[in-house]
Amino acid sequence: MIGVISYPSMPEILAVHYGAKGVPDRLAAKSVGSAFSLVFVQIGVTAFAGGYRGGHRPQPARHRPGAPDRLRALATRYLTLGATAVLGLVAMIDLGMLGSSLLMWSGTVTSWAPLVVVFPILAGVVVAVVVLANRDDHALWVQRRFGLGWTLNFGNPRAAMLLAGVVALIGLVITLRFGG
Repeated sequence: MIGVISYPSMPEILAVHYGAKGVPDRLAAKSVGSAFSLVFVQIGVTAFAGGYRGGHRPQPARHRPGAPDRLRALATRYLTLGATAVLGLVAMIDLGMLGSSLLMWSGTVTSWAPLVVVFPILAGVVVAVVVLANRDDHALWVQRRFGLGWTLNFGNPRAAMLLAGVVALIGLVITLRFGG
């Protein structure tokens, strides 16, 4: 709604992409497609996630036939919580895209522009990891609850440190590559 109301006053040339230093590196003439491209992406992502969450029906947990009902109930609750965490993450992605759209619609050019997108998404990932952490299992690697294979157990502090190290390494590489 904000974009529709502000469409007449938007700049005739829109910054549709910002580089790592916060400087626009792709411009486009104002049109419905260029002005609302991120809104269309938001609608698609939200519809997909809503369909995923709406279509998700918790299945009985994959336990041995004689497993206690309490374990099956906990596993089913975890699956439901996971689907809800995905919706929360999508909401944060939408918030980041809204911030990016507002920058584009206002013609704002600033060095902190990339943070408008990155910060909400990073916050959503952190919250999802914290919510889904399995603190009762002290193993570093655990069997995935969705799909096949193994994943890090984010309830284990060593997994959090490992992930923080990987993120720091990626941040360092990006900083060295684009920082100067």
